[in-house]
Amino acid sequence: MEMKWLLYVTLLALGALAAQEHDVGDDDGDDVIDIEDDLDDGVEEVEDSNPESSTPPPAPKVTYRAPVPTGEVYFIESFDKGTLDGWVLSKAKKDDTDDEIAKYDGKWEVQDMKDTKLPGDKGLVLVTRAKHHAISSKLSKPFVFDTKPLIIQVFRVSISWHCFKLTALSFALFLKDQFHDKTPYTIMFGPDKCGEDYKLHFIFRHKNPKTGKYEEKHAKRPDADLKTYFTDKKTHLYTLVLNPDNSFEILVDQMVVNSGNLLNDMSPPVNPPREIEDPNDQKPEDWDERPKIPDPDAVKPDDWDEDAPAKIADENAVKPEGWLDDEPEYVADPDAEKPEDWDEDMDGEWEAPQIANPKCESAPGCGTWQRPMIDNPNYKGKWKPPMIDNVNYQVGFIIAYSRVQALDRTVSHILTVITVCIPIGMGEVVG
Repeated sequence: MEMKWLLYVTLLALGALAAQEHDVGDDDGDDVIDIEDDLDDGVEEVEDSNPESSTPPPAPKVTYRAPVPTGEVYFIESFDKGTLDGWVLSKAKKDDTDDEIAKYDGKWEVQDMKDTKLPGDKGLVLVTRAKHHAISSKLSKPFVFDTKPLIIQVFRVSISWHCFKLTALSFALFLKDQFHDKTPYTIMFGPDKCGEDYKLHFIFRHKNPKTGKYEEKHAKRPDADLKTYFTDKKTHLYTLVLNPDNSFEILVDQMVVNSGNLLNDMSPPVNPPREIEDPNDQKPEDWDERPKIPDPDAVKPDDWDEDAPAKIADENAVKPEGWLDDEPEYVADPDAEKPEDWDEDMDGEWEAPQIANPKCESAPGCGTWQRPMIDNPNYKGKWKPPMIDNVNYQVGFIIAYSRVQALDRTVSHILTVITVCIPIGMGEVVG
């Protein structure tokens, strides 16, 4: 699938002093050059051509070059400049949280990859643990839905950060550094790991034209197993494609893992059902939903004993030979000694711990012998009248349905909502 990069974001984050790595690929295919593979191949060719050489020639020097976007791009960040220029660190506070931990005071840094064959390739790193982190940056220009898809791509190697967000903030709020977990957004996209739960979020907020309230719409969970992408410690490319016809695709490393329609395949769906249960309808008081009822004419038999036990002693059982009636099952440990610091005034009278009676090991049993319990053949339990068909039975009451007016199903409806929010959107990583 040919995809034009409209929005491209690289966000890498690990825990304290964790190093990152990321790779960038061009969708054209023919111009893609894997520098690391070429470097390895080049070394192998030199080694093959000089099998008897005792001193291998030096590996060719490779110079890393930052990726250059092609086409119409609204945002790109590779962090290869080594700075956070253009990004705003949040100074907000979480609501309903103690002041000591409410601040978004986590630190971000741009660092070189820990293990790399390409010096100069950098990434964004979280360098503080147990802190709230938030960082944001503006799109270079507004994105307007018309005939072009919106594409969001995120390279990621860590397993600790949450999601990329396109938000509906004003420019004034952006300058005030007030970016936090409750900040309104339009689109949320990205991988998220919590314990052993691995998710790839795609959520958008939609304004209900009837109520005027915003609702979160979640994409269904992918059928693919995402655990490998979180545990292999490799860089992966996560892509979200939103098309003008309201279809969407989610890809990992250019492989589709989820797809659907913005109107029908989100939870809850944007378009409500055409009919709903009538909230004003009520079940009649004389409505009988019991298909079976106790037989009112049934009478408990005279010989029915409700007090008979379910289990009785087996009268045919015989005590095994060699049973030691006078030997207890457990005895005091003869080798145990009272601790030197035992204080009877404080700890009470000392008693040796109990151990299994060694005399019982070769015997069939010790202690008072009791007959085993068996099922009582005369047990019947509490008598209940048999069930018969209910002559007054009526099929389960169905609440009457009333037809409701569905939301506009046209393409422009969803796109208009997003268009309003995107022009002054930002990206956020929440740690």
